[in-house]
Amino acid sequence: MNRVPKTVDINLERLSQLGMVTLEGGRTSVAEDFRVIKRPLLRNARGEGQAVIRHGNLIIVTSALPGEGKTYCAVNLAMSIAMEMDITVLLVDADVARPSVLKVLGLGPEPGLMDVLLNEQLGLPDVILKTNVATLSILPAGRANKHATELLASRNMSRLLTEIAERYADRIVIFDSPPLLITTEASVLAANMGQVVLVVEAEKTSQHAVREALRQIDQCAHVNLIYNKTTDLSSVDYYGYYD
Repeated sequence: MNRVPKTVDINLERLSQLGMVTLEGGRTSVAEDFRVIKRPLLRNARGEGQAVIRHGNLIIVTSALPGEGKTYCAVNLAMSIAMEMDITVLLVDADVARPSVLKVLGLGPEPGLMDVLLNEQLGLPDVILKTNVATLSILPAGRANKHATELLASRNMSRLLTEIAERYADRIVIFDSPPLLITTEASVLAANMGQVVLVVEAEKTSQHAVREALRQIDQCAHVNLIYNKTTDLSSVDYYGYYD
């Protein structure tokens, strides 16, 4: 199945009113926060560190528990990276049980990742959505499936991730993942990512939950923490690396 990629219009004014990062939103505190957050991620993705990271351009955004703001951070991070001059961004809704990326962006449901994994006749170009942000595309979650964990752990998914990582050298791929302590999909996905961003909700997420979430992804060498929903002038703080 081959078709012209579908284009969808994100209501950027609505996102800006919600306090999120947009290309025309100016130098807000949130925009500045995500400028700080994205820089080391981009350095790693480009291989500018001490060692080249396999699949360094694949970045998963997750949390210990629901409601900590991972989708908010994933969308803002994707929007911020889309502002770069020489990079394109693919935002993947990999929270296949409770997808919310399209809803946050004000878009309706579309076929996506799970449909590709379930239907050999579908390829990534058939379901990736182009947007009115020239450098940003979206891969929706697609239909729900009770075997989601097995599908995400399959060789087909592994091949798909390699295709996503290597097909476009200048593309950064942001995965909005399920919470680590609620489902097994997140740890399965994280094992195939070059970089992990763990969102921690200020004054709510317990130290035990953070430690357990980190234990779930202890095989990942490049983990970054975002301290979200702080009550100071910034809404998001960047913790740095966890090694």
